[in-house]
Amino acid sequence: MRKTLIALMFAAALPTVAMAMPEGPGPMDGPRHGGQMHDKGPYSQLDLSREQRQQIRRIMGEQRHERRELVEKYLAKLSPADQKAMKDEMAARHEKVDAQIRGLLKPEQQKEFDAIQKKQAERRAEWAEFKAWKAQQPQKAQ
Repeated sequence: MRKTLIALMFAAALPTVAMAMPEGPGPMDGPRHGGQMHDKGPYSQLDLSREQRQQIRRIMGEQRHERRELVEKYLAKLSPADQKAMKDEMAARHEKVDAQIRGLLKPEQQKEFDAIQKKQAERRAEWAEFKAWKAQQPQKAQ
């Protein structure tokens, strides 16, 4: 039952991620990547103004945040062993995808990819350190 609930919640989160993709030229739309704009998105045919796109992005971001809170609420009800198992499985799948993507890249792209991965790992470590520090602050105030 728990695994089904978790799988259902992650499946429900996927469309939000897909719809939250930013509009306009992205890092893969420049001249180095064919120079073409690929207008693919659920709202690409609506001829939205810049303000409308920004508002939709804001709404989708809020929805993504609320959905994440909902998932966290139900994950908190799992036993610590189940939480760790799920996090480990998610990390393994993430590493598998990274390896597949890296395998598609040229050597110079792999170097850049590795640099990006390293920078992201550093930012995650800083964030974890900040969260640990913040969790200790109320204890010191009392």
